[in-house]
Amino acid sequence: METLIIRDANKNDSDLIADAILDAIGEELTMNLAGDTHTREDVHTLFKSLAEREDSQYSYLNSRIAENGEGTPMGVCVSYPGNKLIPLRRAFFNEAIEKLGWEMDSASIDSLPRETEDDEFYLDSLMTLPEFRGKGVASALIKDAKKKADAAGLPLGLLCDTDNERARRLYDSLGFLPHARRPFAGKMMDNLRLS
Repeated sequence: METLIIRDANKNDSDLIADAILDAIGEELTMNLAGDTHTREDVHTLFKSLAEREDSQYSYLNSRIAENGEGTPMGVCVSYPGNKLIPLRRAFFNEAIEKLGWEMDSASIDSLPRETEDDEFYLDSLMTLPEFRGKGVASALIKDAKKKADAAGLPLGLLCDTDNERARRLYDSLGFLPHARRPFAGKMMDNLRLS
């Protein structure tokens, strides 16, 4: 395997972080977020803006970048303590209201189902750039997130779509175990944890 370095993200990585989030949520959900009056690029702009903030779940502060020895990005991982989700995701909804014209109030935002719980360190988004897939980048990023979870004294948790067999094989190979089922964007997902 070629050299792989994992570093903290910075604001200059916001485009890459936005790409990772769109890759993680998939094209269908991306277009659902856009609605009838906005584009995929508008949704990308939303997530780029969120990556540049310090108070967002998708912040560069919650992101780590895998690079090769030449400094070429290979992948991205976004993770944070589950007990920070509610305050962090307010930024997402406030930006969506502003940039995509969503209509929501604060009470509605805070009452939405949670994709993570307080008792886990949540791996929110993970992406390996296509040219580096199959080279251990995702595994390295997950192991890096596990170190952050260990430092916080929490198991590492994530959601996996039951239809995503490739991701499930990866998570199973790293020792993730089923913990619960949780809704995300209107679909039930498997919550897996690595203790």
